[in-house]
Amino acid sequence: MPSYRSLQEECCEANRALPATGLVDLTFGNVSVADRDLGVFAIKPSGVAYANLRPEDMVIVDFAGTVVAGALHPSSDTPTHRRLLLAFEGIRAVVHTHSRCAVAFAQAGIDLPCLGTTHCDYFHGPVPVTRALTAEEVRGDYEWATGTAIVERFAGGKPLEVPAVLVRHHGPFAWATTAARAVETALALEIVAAMALHTLALKPQAPPAPAHLLDKHFFRKHGPAAYYGQPALVREGACGAADLTSKQAAP
Repeated sequence: MPSYRSLQEECCEANRALPATGLVDLTFGNVSVADRDLGVFAIKPSGVAYANLRPEDMVIVDFAGTVVAGALHPSSDTPTHRRLLLAFEGIRAVVHTHSRCAVAFAQAGIDLPCLGTTHCDYFHGPVPVTRALTAEEVRGDYEWATGTAIVERFAGGKPLEVPAVLVRHHGPFAWATTAARAVETALALEIVAAMALHTLALKPQAPPAPAHLLDKHFFRKHGPAAYYGQPALVREGACGAADLTSKQAAP
C-alpha cells in the first residue's frame, strides 16, 4: 500500500490554516489536495473541528470516489472536489468556504466584477456565478451536481486564469496547484469580494477595470512572461498557473 503521509500533511496544514484566514465559521470549509500520479486526493473529514485535525485524519479518496485510506468519513463536499479535480487537469487542490462577502455575491446570483488591480492580480476577469441547481439535482447526487454546474460554467473558459467560482445560493470554490496556493486564492477572493461590495455601495454603476490594466496586472504575475516576485517563483505566480495556454478545462 502506498504511503499517503506527505499528501495528508499538506492537506491537514491547509485545513488547519483556514480559521486564521477568517474564511470559515464553525466547520464550514474544507481543502482537498491530489496526488495525480497515485490517482488519489486527501480531504478533510466531515464535521471535525479544525483545531483537532491531525494528518492521519485526512481521508484518502481515489478518483473513482472510493475511500482507500482513513478511518473517518470524508467531507460531504467530496464529490464536488472530485468533479473539479477530474475536469480541471491543471489543478491539484480545491478549497471550499462560506466566506461572507463571496457568499453575498453567490446568494445574489451576481458575478464578482473585476473593478481594480487587486482583483486583476489573481483573477483574469470577473469571478463567475453558476446557475441554480434544479430540484432533481438537489434530490439526487447533489454534491456531484454542484461540481457539474461549476464545470459547465467554465465550458470554453479558462479555469486557471479565473481560479475560483461562486456557486449560486451556496458559496465559493477556489483551486490551485498546491493546497497553500488554493487557500491563498480563496482568501484573495474574499478580499476582492469585500472591496467590490464597498465599491458598489458607493457607486452601483462602477465600471470594470479596463482590459489593458487587467492584462498587465494578471500576466505580470502569471504565465511564461510573468516578472513579479523572485525568479524561482515567477513561473507559477500566486495561483500556480505555470502554463495558462495549455492547461485548461478537460471535457
